[in-house]
Amino acid sequence: MPETTGFATRQVRTGYQPGTPQNTAIPPIYQSVAYDFGSFDQARDIFSLRRKGNLYSRTGNPTQAVFEQRLADLDGGVAALATGSGQSAVAVALLTLAKSGQHIVAARQLYGGTVDLLTDTFADFGIDVTLVDQDDLDAWRAAARPETRAFFAETIGNPVASVLDVRAVADIAHQAGVPLIVDNTIATPYLLRPKDFGADIAVYSATKFIGGHGTSLGGVIVDLGTFDFGAEPRRWTQFTEPYPRIGDLVLWDEFGRDRSAFLVYAKTKVVHDLGPALSPFNSFQLLQGLETLDLRLERQVGSALAIAQFLDGHPAVAKVNYPGLPQNRWHDAARKYLPRGAGSVFSFDLAVDDAKVAKFVDSLQLFAIVANIGDARSLVVHPATTTHSHLDDTQRRDAGFGYRTVRLSVGLENLEDLVDDLRASLDAITEE
Repeated sequence: MPETTGFATRQVRTGYQPGTPQNTAIPPIYQSVAYDFGSFDQARDIFSLRRKGNLYSRTGNPTQAVFEQRLADLDGGVAALATGSGQSAVAVALLTLAKSGQHIVAARQLYGGTVDLLTDTFADFGIDVTLVDQDDLDAWRAAARPETRAFFAETIGNPVASVLDVRAVADIAHQAGVPLIVDNTIATPYLLRPKDFGADIAVYSATKFIGGHGTSLGGVIVDLGTFDFGAEPRRWTQFTEPYPRIGDLVLWDEFGRDRSAFLVYAKTKVVHDLGPALSPFNSFQLLQGLETLDLRLERQVGSALAIAQFLDGHPAVAKVNYPGLPQNRWHDAARKYLPRGAGSVFSFDLAVDDAKVAKFVDSLQLFAIVANIGDARSLVVHPATTTHSHLDDTQRRDAGFGYRTVRLSVGLENLEDLVDDLRASLDAITEE
């Protein structure tokens, strides 16, 4: 910089040249709101989607891009889009496909916040949602309509650890001409790759197992590259007709399946307009967690099975909802879809009066009462009064749980310590 340059200019500009490469071994935190385009032409071409490049951090940042590429690779997808939370990932994925007057078919065995989104907020948007029993294949078929735009379900349900027959539901979705979107949060790509069984789009709350440390919110949508939106162009006009924001550019012609026209639209319209951005710092934190995903899950899944077996033999427990147990209704599905283990989030029903449920939860010492799952720490929650409290008695019954149901998320502590904690609390409510 010339010596004649003023103090204020120097204090803002000295020491940094945009675009200078560095040789960091670890993906750095690109903590920037905006990016230097370098030239008039480059700025124009990036905004018109004719050149790849960083536009503005509301629609992505370089740290986030590494995180997206890594998740897409683990899932065998063509591209991924990270968002500010798992809830926003679900919302963005569905809003990319459905608009007012259109329809979604979803499993009724869903996380309570997702049920709120689908049955309350989407109703405000004019999007109709039909909830079906995920195991009733005829119900999936019967619910499809000409205006249906997506099927949606969780691969492992929350809180009863139901296991979706992904292949069967995917086949029905494709017969109806729509993609199957699965929330694969509890399984993660390590336990289950949805693409291998016919799913088209996977969504994740990266806040959970992918991060694993309970510090950073984040969500991810992975386009598995299997659905052909060009096969019925009149149904998917957002991809197959000129994109009004760009002019005469047709997303399906320009990007197709291999470069994910689906996620280009999701990023440049839904995320751009609604703003559920993932921060560079959270992207960095989630990348750090992702590096140990398989190691953590191996330990957590092993401990979860042992804890489920212990609970199954305790007189204070009426039922254990864990598909790793042979008597569980989803055991065969777990053997097919989850050969590495049936996850580490599950629930059980206490065989005591309702009044003793709170005492059991409060007496636990190692299982923290936290509305999260997938943490390194073991967590407990009472779904009927917390995560699924907006559901009425019928909805809870249909989802397979009730007031005496307690959900666990098994962490990385010593198995013996966790079993002792549960035993002491169970014994306390049975000895009264």
